[in-house]
Amino acid sequence: MPPIMTTNFITLFVFVFFLFIFSANSQDSDLETDCTNKWIHIRHLPPQFNLDLLSNCSEYPLFDNFCPYLANHGLGQKTHNKSHSWYRTDPSMLELIFHRRMLEYPCLTSDPSQANAIYVPYYGGLDSLKYLYGPEVNSSFQHGLDLYDFLVHVDSPNIWSRNYGHDHFMVMTRPAWDFSQPLFNDPLVFGTSFLELPEFYNVTALTIEGRAYPWQEQAIPYPTSFHPPNLAFFESWVNRVRRSRRTTLMLFAGGGGISANPNVRRSIRLECENVTSMSANGTGYEKLCEFVDCSNGICEHDPIRFMKPMLQASFCLQPPGDTPTRRSTFDGILAGCIPVIFEDLSAKKQYGWHLPEEKYEEFSVSIPKEDVVFKGLKILDVLTSIPRAQVRRMREKVLEMMPRVMYRKHGSSLGLRSKKDAFDIAIEGTLERIKSRLQEVAAQ
Repeated sequence: MPPIMTTNFITLFVFVFFLFIFSANSQDSDLETDCTNKWIHIRHLPPQFNLDLLSNCSEYPLFDNFCPYLANHGLGQKTHNKSHSWYRTDPSMLELIFHRRMLEYPCLTSDPSQANAIYVPYYGGLDSLKYLYGPEVNSSFQHGLDLYDFLVHVDSPNIWSRNYGHDHFMVMTRPAWDFSQPLFNDPLVFGTSFLELPEFYNVTALTIEGRAYPWQEQAIPYPTSFHPPNLAFFESWVNRVRRSRRTTLMLFAGGGGISANPNVRRSIRLECENVTSMSANGTGYEKLCEFVDCSNGICEHDPIRFMKPMLQASFCLQPPGDTPTRRSTFDGILAGCIPVIFEDLSAKKQYGWHLPEEKYEEFSVSIPKEDVVFKGLKILDVLTSIPRAQVRRMREKVLEMMPRVMYRKHGSSLGLRSKKDAFDIAIEGTLERIKSRLQEVAAQ
């Protein structure tokens, strides 16, 4: 994106931002909404903590030039001109997407003393880039200290001191491990120390991936490319997914697995290569396995590459990669493709608000990666042993989960807002978590 286009976009966003801030704080709630125990106050941060970070979108070549993904308040550019629901969304834009949705939350209050939770519109993932890929790589232990100083000492200190941060929450769009470098680690390892700072121990951080033993953070779904503006477009997509012919038994869309070292992605690729030469007769499928090569990020902003094959597959394999979780898990759910999970930390132990742990057997298949890699268990054998009637029931459960993992478009219709999406569920979970934390503190 040329610099002048970036400048124009930032100017437009700033205008819309302050327009919504004015409207949000001038009418404290939608009269038809019951806001009991749901009030949220948005802290007013200087632009250095959010909007200014967007203007640096091309300054980190080792990461990516994320200027093209800023369009449509972080949803990215449309996949094609006539598209109403599909965008080239980059997962790192979740902070911007979430902020835009917060501005139309119906229970905002301008009075922090009346709020049940305090939202901090800090783009922590984007701010971390200067420590991860930029000039301040040797100062990563300082990530967040300037924000803390502002919240506690500069801007209305009583807002923080009322509950010492227990009622504050923010969105940070990277895995929590990227913010978990031990303080003053020598030698330095990849990451910042934001979540290791005692100053932020009480704050709830919504991340796209939590640690094995999280304290501050709660994982929420990766943003996909699907952001419908109204109920008609959402239901049209659901009907298409339900009618889609599933001609492929299992599909893996991703990269990796080319190393000679044993790992689950390598096992998947080898099994897929082997079964492509096998006959699918008697299975009810035309193909047993399909591999969609997404190496080097070629699929990330082109959903057509993987969504069409996913629509034709019954099962989507979701192995861990550099980290346990994958955006592809949510892409697959939106395609009605039953997720096959290879470790609990990939989903089951992450997204409990959005995908309840007790329901996983109803909409997913769990296969321990150790059994595949070291014990010779064939994924094909596991999946073909599942009765077709059970597969149909599981797919219906996947369809039920679809609204829970999508982020509908900002300004969406009232009809679509009747279906709780990933944002709505994240807010509900955050309010409940903060309420519980405050009760624990009061009882001490």
